[in-house]
Amino acid sequence: MFYVYILRSEKDKKLYVGCTTNIEKRIKGHNAGEVESTRPRRPLILIHQEKMDNKTEAFKRERFLKSLWGSREKRKIVRDFLNSRAKP
Repeated sequence: MFYVYILRSEKDKKLYVGCTTNIEKRIKGHNAGEVESTRPRRPLILIHQEKMDNKTEAFKRERFLKSLWGSREKRKIVRDFLNSRAKP
C-alpha cells in the first residue's frame, strides 16, 4: 500500500504533498525535522490522505496534486478540513 498525503504547516499555513508506504513514520519524520523542505515550517498536521494500491498510481496522484490543475482540488481539501475543525 502507498499513501498520498497532504500536510499543512501550522506556522505558515502552506501545504506539502508527499507519498509514502508508512504514513505514521513519515509524518513523525516531517515533524522531527528530518525532511529538509518542511523543517522550517514545523509543526505540520495531516489534513488529507489517500490509500493507493500501487506505486505508479500513488506517484501519479502526487504529481497531479502538485500541478496547477491539482491546486483547485487542494484548495477544496483545505476548505473541507478547516470547516470540519470549526464545527463543535
